[in-house]
Amino acid sequence: MKPLNILMIGAGMYVCGRGVDGYGTVVPAICEWKKKNQLNSIYIVGTASKNIKLSKLKVDELQCNMNIKLSVRYFPEGAQANPKCYKEAIHSIPKPACAIIAVPDNLHKEIAISAIQEGLHTLVVKPLAPTLEEVRALMEAQNKNKTYCAVEFHKRFDSANLMLRDVIRNKKIGNPLYFVVEYSQRKSLPTRQFKKWVHSTNIFQYLGIHYVDIVYFATGAVPKRAMAIGQKGYLLSKGIDTWDSIQGVIEWEIAQGQRFTSDILTNWIDPEKTSAMSDQKIKVIGTKGRFESDQKKRGITIVTDEEGIEEPNPYFCAPYGERGNVSYKGYGIDSIGQFLDDVVGIEEGRLKIKDLEGKRPTFKESVVPTAVLEAVNKSLKINGKWIAIRGI
Repeated sequence: MKPLNILMIGAGMYVCGRGVDGYGTVVPAICEWKKKNQLNSIYIVGTASKNIKLSKLKVDELQCNMNIKLSVRYFPEGAQANPKCYKEAIHSIPKPACAIIAVPDNLHKEIAISAIQEGLHTLVVKPLAPTLEEVRALMEAQNKNKTYCAVEFHKRFDSANLMLRDVIRNKKIGNPLYFVVEYSQRKSLPTRQFKKWVHSTNIFQYLGIHYVDIVYFATGAVPKRAMAIGQKGYLLSKGIDTWDSIQGVIEWEIAQGQRFTSDILTNWIDPEKTSAMSDQKIKVIGTKGRFESDQKKRGITIVTDEEGIEEPNPYFCAPYGERGNVSYKGYGIDSIGQFLDDVVGIEEGRLKIKDLEGKRPTFKESVVPTAVLEAVNKSLKINGKWIAIRGI
């Protein structure tokens, strides 16, 4: 097979670390993948030349750190801002090619369909879309154009969550009765990194969706109804009209009509001095036992004069080694690498798209978490009333 070309639509924090100290997750993952695979060029798409210049600095630094040479073309190529320049990039990329889309949630459908219609295998960051109508439109485009499409639900690759899945599927703790999830991040996320578009999403949609997917992934259950309440205050005082915190309750059904609940408690106004960007815990109580996973405290604490107390997660996306010999490891890296491996397998004829259903977080797999998200968003608008989930 000819070397792969990768279209990267989005050039922000998650892609290359623009606006933060690190280098993101997507470009480090592509660099790691290149070490063992044939990569031709990367096409990185933003909306404004100013931001593209900052992203280019990050990518250049990363190449030096990792001793990797990338062939990169950036869009927009002119000095003017151009929110639609992704269309030019899509038509410019030579085959074989795939697209990785990391833009605000409300743009996923429009941009992903453009990539799919061009025949590009496509990976979209979570959530795939806020509504089932959008997800079904994306699935229709995928089926019509015979492309492989997946959602970047990287928590499915976390060994702690794989263990959770095995514990539940093997009935080690019996039938689940309830899940409790606590998931929060620092207030700089909505007030600085995402300030321009945070009003178009909410904390459950941005963070909580991860653990909705993990409950589904671990149990295979069907959501029957959902409700949610939230609080506004801190962010409103900063001129940002979105929820500080959202608490969602979902009722699920497994075999023989047995039901359990998941309580997913989210916020993104944690103090800046908290010891990790993400504070995350999951607890499952079953009829024969319990499973608890503190996914913030991964067993490492670093204390320094400059940074204070840090509790890094070495299992998500962590750099190892010294400048000029850095490598990245973690389930965030594995998630993107798996997608690229699957694309190559499909292009070489070793894999069929249909064979990946049930084994990867495909667009079809995203129907369940999106149905829950849609119900949660509806419940928020009507003071926490239960919303029935049907038609999935």
